[in-house]
Amino acid sequence: MAELTAEMIQRGRGADPNEVARRRKALSNVRAAREKLVSSVGLERSFEYELLKAYAAQQYSAAAAMIVLAVAIGAVATAWVAVEPVLTWLCFVLSFTGVNALMSRRFLAMPEETVEIRPWRRRFVLAETLRGASWALIVLVMLTAGGASAKVFVLFTLLMVAAVTSMLSAAIKTAVYAVLAALALAMFGFLDPRASLDSAAMTGMGLSALAYFAFITHRLHATMLADVESRAEKDQLVAELEEAKANSDEARRKAEEANLAKSRFLATMSHELRTPLNAILGFSEVLKTEMFGPHTAPSYKEYAADIHGSGEHLLNLINEILDLSRIEAGRYDLQEEAVSIAHVVEECRHMLMLRAKGKGQSIKEMIEPSLPRLWADERAVRQIVLNILSNAIKFTPQGGEIVIKAGWTASGGQYVSVRDNGPGIPEDELNTVLSSFGRGSLAIKTAEQGSGLGLPIVKGLIDLHGGGFHLKSKPREGTEVIVTFPSSRVMDALAAVRSDRETPADPAAPRSTLRQRLNSAA
Repeated sequence: MAELTAEMIQRGRGADPNEVARRRKALSNVRAAREKLVSSVGLERSFEYELLKAYAAQQYSAAAAMIVLAVAIGAVATAWVAVEPVLTWLCFVLSFTGVNALMSRRFLAMPEETVEIRPWRRRFVLAETLRGASWALIVLVMLTAGGASAKVFVLFTLLMVAAVTSMLSAAIKTAVYAVLAALALAMFGFLDPRASLDSAAMTGMGLSALAYFAFITHRLHATMLADVESRAEKDQLVAELEEAKANSDEARRKAEEANLAKSRFLATMSHELRTPLNAILGFSEVLKTEMFGPHTAPSYKEYAADIHGSGEHLLNLINEILDLSRIEAGRYDLQEEAVSIAHVVEECRHMLMLRAKGKGQSIKEMIEPSLPRLWADERAVRQIVLNILSNAIKFTPQGGEIVIKAGWTASGGQYVSVRDNGPGIPEDELNTVLSSFGRGSLAIKTAEQGSGLGLPIVKGLIDLHGGGFHLKSKPREGTEVIVTFPSSRVMDALAAVRSDRETPADPAAPRSTLRQRLNSAA
């Protein structure tokens, strides 16, 4: 029978998440390709909109500065020509500048989804071209002016307009190229390079500057486009992170609900199962011991023993599940007291010695002398030692050797170590044996009874004590489990306790420690 996997269950509940993500990405790519095909410049609609928005924002914010610049140039031009033609030229420049500013303001006020990209792009290109041409009309105003100073003034004005246009209108480079072309024609016609060598030199310098401004426009446009793309990628990443966070929160909520349902189920079933189990254990023990007389058939006694053993196994399993459930839910309350770790180890060894002898195994103790007591839960410590020692006996072959150690850690705490010379655990199964109900391949092959909860319970109990859990194992070299208790739980390391009713006669006299008081009380 095929094994039921999580992927199969997920597919049974709905569409495969990977397939949904693949289709979503494909649709996104198709939509982007379609937008590029219908685009006039080969960009996605969102990118085109961002560039037009940047252009409109720069034009609207720089309108006042352009008006002041036009008035200043017109005032200087009156030094060579009459005021009337200057005012006429100034009216053209201010009109087209105002029209461009009003169009930009209207564009910025419109919602993005209502903007038609291609018509607005054509409008901006036309408005920018007319504004540039109005600036180029300065050559008509200065035709009557003579002298090299007038030519220098016109050349300076045209180059300044070209520089400002390159910086402000780089988002729509087609419009900039149109303005630069108009300025180049005006410059060539006004300076007339055929007239003299000076005019030819000035024309060459001006055209070179306009070519440089065209290159600057191209680079600025590429930079703006890269910035828009990076911001779009950032926004997409933020959206994906928010979606992932929402999915994670939803998964965590469902996991918490499932964990709560599990806890309620275990709490309910523990009472429902323990009540009949107690009756089974009680009556089976009566039948096993033949308390009311011998059985008519000898096999009944064996059956009663089997029933009693199975009931005990089931009861132990229920207790382990409940212990692990309380540990995971944080409801395991430690009943802390002074505990001798050496005494606990000796008790556990004595309890399991019969099982070890049945398999021909030997258990060696290596306990450091004079270990002080720990401030811990004695039942939990005993369960820790029993679990790791019983695991060693269970998976060590006939005639094996088990070594149990107890002593000091390097940080001043205490440790318990159980090492065997069994077959060991493969490295890829270490996480499996530490998970709830996890069983390694050795346990499955040998058909050893067990729930797979022993080591998870040990790790949970030692974590509640603030200690550490270490599992070392290699195939054919054996396994070693080490649990450590922090130095703060060693009785010698605890602070001195002084009763409020006691007043030492000598302030310099040493105070008794909690360990000494507990030892004296014992």
